[in-house]
This record gives sequence, C-alpha cells and structure tokens, in this order.
Amino acid sequence: MNDEVKMTEEEKQAKRLRKRSVALALVLGALAILFYAVTIVKIGPAIFQRPL
Repeated sequence: MNDEVKMTEEEKQAKRLRKRSVALALVLGALAILFYAVTIVKIGPAIFQRPL
C-alpha cells in the first residue's frame, strides 16, 4: 500500500522557509555566544571579580 502524503508547493515552500529560519537563528545564536566568549577572553578573568 502506498500511504504517502503529497505536499503542495505552498507546504514545501513553508517547510523550506521554516528550516532556513531555524538555521539562521542557530547561526545568530552561535555568533552571539562567540562574541561573548571573545569579549570575556579579551577583558580577562578580572571581569568576574569586579563589584556589581
């Protein structure tokens, strides 16, 4: 039996767009973490001993 569900072009496009959005969000998140880490390394460990 062939119970395969056929997706319309609109559904395929929505799925591609969703995948692209997730990929973009992951890249932006990784960049934010990278910039944060580089900043901490450049400032040095003294950043954690400063008064709040």
